[in-house]
This record gives sequence, C-alpha cells and structure tokens, in this order.
Amino acid sequence: MLESLSISNLALISRVELGFGQGLNVLTGETGAGKSIVVDAISAVIGSRVEKTLVRSGADALSVTAEFSGLGELAWFSENDIPPDDTLIVTRKVTAEGKSSCRVNGAPVTVTQLRALGEFLIDVHGQNDGMRLLDERAHLAVLDAFGGNAALLARYRDRFEELWTTEKLLDKLRGDDGALRARAELLRDQIEDIEAGALRIGEEAELEERLAMLKNASRLHGALDGAYEALYGGDDSDGAAALLRDAETFLEDLNGFSASFRELFERARDLRYNAEDIAEEVRAARQSVEFSLEELDGLSDRLAEISRLTRKYGGDEPAALAYLERAQKELCEIDVSDERRVELERERNEKYAAARISAQELTAARISAAENLKHRLEEELAQLAMPSVRFAVRFTENSGLGRDGAEGASFLMSANAGEEPGRVSKIASGGELSRIMLALKNVLGESDPVDVMVFDEVDAGVSGIAAQRVGEKLSELARRRQILVVTHLPQ
Repeated sequence: MLESLSISNLALISRVELGFGQGLNVLTGETGAGKSIVVDAISAVIGSRVEKTLVRSGADALSVTAEFSGLGELAWFSENDIPPDDTLIVTRKVTAEGKSSCRVNGAPVTVTQLRALGEFLIDVHGQNDGMRLLDERAHLAVLDAFGGNAALLARYRDRFEELWTTEKLLDKLRGDDGALRARAELLRDQIEDIEAGALRIGEEAELEERLAMLKNASRLHGALDGAYEALYGGDDSDGAAALLRDAETFLEDLNGFSASFRELFERARDLRYNAEDIAEEVRAARQSVEFSLEELDGLSDRLAEISRLTRKYGGDEPAALAYLERAQKELCEIDVSDERRVELERERNEKYAAARISAQELTAARISAAENLKHRLEEELAQLAMPSVRFAVRFTENSGLGRDGAEGASFLMSANAGEEPGRVSKIASGGELSRIMLALKNVLGESDPVDVMVFDEVDAGVSGIAAQRVGEKLSELARRRQILVVTHLPQ
C-alpha cells in the first residue's frame, strides 16, 4: 500500500506531507484546493510524463517522494539489478529546465524503468487518463485472470515453448539447407581429390631425392664406375679386393708359426670380404642409377601432383591428410543433419498437435469467461447509472499459434442502445470512463495484481441514486484494495 507522499514545489503546493491508510482514502475540498495536484504527484512517482510548467514559480525543481509497503516479491527488482526491501521509496524530481531524475530505494533509474515499476504499484484513473486495463494489449491477460485460466495458459505455454524450440532448430536447418548442400558438394570433391592423390607421408622427400639422383646420373655413373674399378680392378690393373686376396694368401702360409700371424691373416681376410661387399653394393648402386626419360617424367608429374595437393590442403603431406580426416567427419555430420531434419519435422508435428489441443482448451475457457464477464460488467454498470452500456469481447484469430494462444482479445462497448460496439476509450466520456474502470475493478476482484487505485472525479456526471451506487462500489472495492478517491459527493 501507499504509506505516505511528500510533495515539494509542485504547482500551488510549496510543501506537504500526506499519510494514507488502508481501505478508502477520500480527498475532498473546494475547487483549486490542490486535490488533482496530489493525483499529479502520484502519477509522477509511477513514471507518467511531468511537464516543467508544474514546477512551482520561483523554485528550481519539484520533488515527489512516495513510500510503499507490503508489496511482496516483484520481478522488476531482479530485472533491474536493484535489491528489494520491505519498504519501497520512490523519488521523482523535475527541474525548471525540464530535466527529470528518478530513484528507487536510493538507486538511480530511468523514467522508462520507473514506468514499468509503476504498473505494479498504482492504477490512476482520471478523466483524461488511458487506463492500464483499457490498453488492448492487456485485455487478453485481464480476461484470463478473470476466468482463472492460469493453469490452462501455463500448460499451453509449456507446449508452445517446446514447439517454438523445435521450430527454431528446424528453421536453422532449413535456412542453412542450401549452404549445407553446397558445402557437402565441396567436401565430396575435396575428399575425392585427396583420396585420388593417395598421399603418403615422406613420399615427397623420397621422390625429390630420387629425382636429384637421376638429374645427376652422368656424374654418378663416373664416380660409381671408378669406385668399382678401384675395388675389383680393371683391364690393366688389379683392384683392392684382388690385392687383399694376394695379401691373404701370403699371410695364410704363416698361420702355423704364431697366433699373431694367424690374427693378421684373419684381419686381411675380413678386409677382403668387406672390399668385395662394398664392390657389390657399388655395382648395385650403379645399376639403380640407370633410368629412362619416362621415369624422369613420371617423377616430375608425381611431385607436381603432391605439391598441388599440399598447397591446396595445408602445406605438407601430414596437414593435407589431417584436412582429409576433418572433411570426412564434417561431411558425415552434414549427412546426419538430413536425418535430424526429418526427425525434427516429425517432432514438430507432434508438438504442434499437442499445442493446438491446449490452445483449443484455452480458447473454450476464454469464450466462457468472456460471456461471464459481459454479464457481470453490464450488471455493475447498470448499478452505476449506465444501464444502456453494452460490453463485448472481440476475439481475433492469430495467423498461427502465439505465446498467448491462438487468438487475441479486445474489450468493446457501446454507450447507447443500437450503437455498434467500439473501443472503450473512444466510446466513453471522462466520467463514464472512470465508472467503467470502477466496474471492471469491482468485477475482476482479486485477479488484478495492483493493490492501490486512484479515482479522480469518479463522480463526474452522476448524482442521487447513481452517486449512492458509486459510493457503494468504492466501499466494496476498498475492502480488498487501498483506494484514493477525489470527490465532492457526500456519498
């Protein structure tokens, strides 16, 4: 509830401190006494627009501070990173230059933030105000609150969220479908390209060594021929192997004389064996240097292919083979995504059917609540001297399922018999609007979360028995809410 209000330099008011109690609080007095200025002050602390012309003449700024209690937990505090407290203090200042500042429990907030908080604090119903309950965006929520549809709406929203999540996944897959298919084609071409190249780690180095050898074949031939001749001998000379064989023969005759001669013999024989082995390897190497132009061309072509693949896919053979592995894995994942899309489409159809059933249940409950609200509200308005007013709820079917169901809703009224129903704010006059809001508040009862209501000139245009009924309705409403009413009527 609103505990107190402190006003400084607002229009005619220099400074005033007001305290309020539970139930009905009446502000009355002569015209020009400042009753509506108090309503302006209350509007200021819930984020309404404040003109700089309201700053008292000669003052630098106006200031309004309101203290609230018993609010309970409001999501607004966590959403705006402000610690909640049992007592809420809201301050609004506006300078003579029109600059506005707002604080909630000492923390600075914007006017937009304050306005969002104000929706949970106070409903101000004045002759020129567009009330929160007359905002067509809120009508569906008002109807659900009146009809007690919270459980149905929660179940529907759970199913809708599941459907929405699946739809988002499907949209992503559908949106990426063309790109994924193009990517898959590219990956298949690249995989085929690398696999056709049959890369092997180390092959490039081996081929470059072989190519270098073949390019220097003439020089190699000469060197190997000379080495072979030096080892085995030529036409006019003995080679190292033949000379070592002679030395071995001479030393063999000395074997019987001493162990040292035998050792020399064995060493000479080992040298001969080594020389013959080297000669054979030189001969084999000489044969390996033999090549054809076809082999040379083949080596060049293969090295060019390896170079192309490694440049294209990573820089060397290990990198190209690693890219091949990654490409194969990615292609597999894309192929799996096709299967996932089919699965998600099946899930989407199932979840849509479940959400549609919940939406139909919610629609039926809303239609029933709308009929009940119509009768209840027309009864209330008849008691408030508005017997000709007719109320209706117009449903509009959405193009698809939305977070709040399959339809929207708006409240319509006709002020006189035979008139087509129209928007409440367009049909009703200022005084009628206040009484309509009073009737709505009385009918909605506990379903409205706002505990403080302000009615400015709710008695406009009524007298006698109608004024008596307005007083009775305010009294009834004040048993459940804190009511502040500006009035001249004794009733």
